[in-house]
Amino acid sequence: MELAYYSDYAVRLVNSEEPARGKDSLTSVEAVRELFGGNQSAARRATDADVTRFRSVRARLRAVFEAADGGDETLSVDLLNSLLLEFPVSPQISGHDHRDEDGRPLWHMHLADHPSNATAGYAAIAAMGLAFHLTEYGVDRLGLCEAAPCRNAYLDTSTNRSRRYCSDRCATRANVAAYRARKRLEADRADRSEKTGLAADSSQRSTASGDR
Repeated sequence: MELAYYSDYAVRLVNSEEPARGKDSLTSVEAVRELFGGNQSAARRATDADVTRFRSVRARLRAVFEAADGGDETLSVDLLNSLLLEFPVSPQISGHDHRDEDGRPLWHMHLADHPSNATAGYAAIAAMGLAFHLTEYGVDRLGLCEAAPCRNAYLDTSTNRSRRYCSDRCATRANVAAYRARKRLEADRADRSEKTGLAADSSQRSTASGDR
């Protein structure tokens, strides 16, 4: 499993809530287990008590993204470091069952967690994955969607640091909204221009009538 994969744990957890829309999908132990994706052995450790614990970690991870999105790099790093200290992991070299064409193991770094509960395990992996992404690509690669009221978290992997939205859907929605706003502005300007022209024309007629 590549280290970059682990950063998705943080994004999945943060995006389980949409505060601006009043939506929260993290309401049951089943929802907690779904966040683990294919890591079913870790998911099975989750209990009802992890729902509240996951929400607490989620708020702290969102704060990391909010600080990064607001341009406060130091605060973003400090918040992430506090998670790393509280939820440590043990890096290990792993081959699992992956083999190359010669049958040799495809060695890679794996983050082994030794959690007291499912939340601790998930938080350790999410924080470490996010830390690797941050140090590899920069704090400004942690973003929040600009398509209001979405504000979902995303990791910018574009070559020119140009990503602004969490998904193509939000990008399309934002572009449509911007297009409609431009059209309304153009219509308002045309309307004002027309009214100004009519007023000027009326004024000219009144002046001409007075001259006679």
